Amino acid sequence: MRFEILALALIVGGCTWAFRFFPTKADLSGIKPDGILARFLASTGPAAIATLFVASALPMLTADVPVPLGLGTAAVLAVFASTRSVVMATLAGSVGYGLAVWLL
Repeated sequence: MRFEILALALIVGGCTWAFRFFPTKADLSGIKPDGILARFLASTGPAAIATLFVASALPMLTADVPVPLGLGTAAVLAVFASTRSVVMATLAGSVGYGLAVWLL
């Protein structure tokens, strides 16, 4: 393995760990609910989900018929629009994608 790849993996892994660990240990009781820090912390979850979606969807877009991708995405959007639950939307997307792969 090349040193550059190992160094990059360690840096990204360390930053990811720090980004997930330190907010759980910080005392956030003093921040304003409509302040910039609160808005930043509230947006990290959807931003991470969007990043993972793009990274996983790009290879599927080169396929001839990306039906499972379309059904999974539609399930996520429909459930999130109706429930506003990220957990339920993620599970619905997984089930929709899995069913489409299994049926096709």
